[in-house]
Amino acid sequence: MTEALGFIDPTVKKQRARIAQAPRPMDLTNCVVGLLDNTKEQGDQILDAVAEVLKRDYGVARVVLRKKEYFSRPASKELLDEIAKEVDVVVSALGG
Repeated sequence: MTEALGFIDPTVKKQRARIAQAPRPMDLTNCVVGLLDNTKEQGDQILDAVAEVLKRDYGVARVVLRKKEYFSRPASKELLDEIAKEVDVVVSALGG
């Protein structure tokens, strides 16, 4: 009966495919870090503060700031490809 109505049984456990994490550097010294602003309120301010700390305290060589087109949509493939060509590590902001 529930199948015909399209209900989901919350007690059924499904196996989710696990995606391996990308390798992480052990040290950020001399790395280029990408900061992706999701365009939400204060996201840019959060990333500016993160950039300052990364350079000052962790020896990051350079910070590359990019902004998504719109907060409710995923970043475009073109934007992600552009960032990937330039950086060693990426941080995405979640503004308020």
